[in-house]
Amino acid sequence: MTKRVREILSYYDSENAGVRSNLARMLNHGKLAGTGKFVILPVDQGFEHGPARSFAVNPPAYDPRYHFQLAIDAGCNAYAAPLGFLEAGAAEYAGEIPLILKLNNHDVLNDEKDPAPAVTGSVKDALRLGCAAVGLTIYPGSTAAKSMYQEAREIGEEAKSHGLPLVMWSYPRGSSISKQGETAIDVVAYAAQIASQLGANIVKVKPPTAFIEQPEAKKAYESNKVTLEPLSARIKHVIQSAFDGRRIVIFSGGPKESDEQLINDIRQIHAGGGFGSIIGRNSFQRPKPVAIELLGKIMDIYRS
Repeated sequence: MTKRVREILSYYDSENAGVRSNLARMLNHGKLAGTGKFVILPVDQGFEHGPARSFAVNPPAYDPRYHFQLAIDAGCNAYAAPLGFLEAGAAEYAGEIPLILKLNNHDVLNDEKDPAPAVTGSVKDALRLGCAAVGLTIYPGSTAAKSMYQEAREIGEEAKSHGLPLVMWSYPRGSSISKQGETAIDVVAYAAQIASQLGANIVKVKPPTAFIEQPEAKKAYESNKVTLEPLSARIKHVIQSAFDGRRIVIFSGGPKESDEQLINDIRQIHAGGGFGSIIGRNSFQRPKPVAIELLGKIMDIYRS
């Protein structure tokens, strides 16, 4: 085991041996093994956005097995998906890549100003499928946030008691937050702090913009002269907000964008001390050979 992996595991010395072993399992898998960096393939978009919006641009991606193979061929640290997608390939690809079962999901058939995901899988399902971790989404800013926090704590306690780390998608959203505010630096940093306080072992947030949503936060940023440019400075601040870098924080890839823009963002995430990326649509919405080449370039940046 590398010195860097041992260092990261030391951040979790309150966790049991099973949680730490599964964190090590992901840190030591794929092309980034031993570097302390992550590139994870998440495919929950079929549930979250709908099948045509997610897969019509690349029809082979309708098949759940496609994503297992993509994650394996690209050399990802792990593959994350809801229950149905994992059940469709976990046996066929047993032991080939660490799996993360996403335990809650949210659809877009209702136009909700204050979203609340439904629990769609269990810790027992994750154990049955041989997963290395469980994941869930919280929406700080939603009027349903308090129940999500309680649910996250309960699920996290159960998962960790069985040796499974908790991966938390912390996505600010709700009637009290503007659309621009969902990716504001103060809001994203707050979301990373909340997820860390709830016991997340791995925190997933969106890359933040320089916009500041909350007036009181704006005063704090300005009076303390917190640097917000370039993106790498904002990444550094988000990492700082997750226990001063003592929690693994990875950043989402978001909607499909050009190779150049995505690569530039990855360079900034790496420069800011980010632990890696979780890239879904920018992976599976490209033809497989193109996606593998792009993910390879991303991994080269994180390995540098």
